[in-house]
Amino acid sequence: MKELVLKLIELKKTIATMESCTGGGVSNSITNIEGASEILKYSAVTYSNEYKIKMGVDSKVIDKYSVYSMQTADEMSKNISLFANSDYGVGITGKLNRVDVNNPYGEDNVVFISIYDRNNDKFYQAKVEATLGSRKENKELVIEKIVSMMLDIIEK
Repeated sequence: MKELVLKLIELKKTIATMESCTGGGVSNSITNIEGASEILKYSAVTYSNEYKIKMGVDSKVIDKYSVYSMQTADEMSKNISLFANSDYGVGITGKLNRVDVNNPYGEDNVVFISIYDRNNDKFYQAKVEATLGSRKENKELVIEKIVSMMLDIIEK
C-alpha cells in the first residue's frame, strides 16, 4: 500500500472508495501511510443496500444483478469517484464466509472489485475467491488485489 500511496502522491492523483464486505479496510490501509490525506478524497462503508443506493448505486442494477455482482461494484466505483471528484473510484462488494439472509442471491465467497478511472471513463474489474480461513484473511487478500490492480493501472 505504501508504494501505491506514494505513487498517487507523485502523480497528483486521488482515490475514493465505496466498500462493503471489506468494511473500510482499503481506506484504513491507505490512511496508515503518511501523506494519505493528499490522495484519499472520501471513503464510504455501505454495508446495506439502502446506503449503496443513497450513494448513487442504481436500485435497478441491484434488483437485476444482485448486490453481489460486478455490475453493482461498477456502480459503486463510478459513483464514489463522481461524488468525491476523485481520479479513481474503488467499489467492493461480495460475501466473505457467510450467507446474507437479506440478499440471498449472488455467489458465495466471491468478492467483486471494480476500479473506475474517471479521466479515461474506464472500468478495471476482478473477482476474488474469498476461500481463506477467516474474514480478516479474506479482507487482506482483497486489499492486496486492489493494490496490485491500482499499481498496474497507474503505471500504464
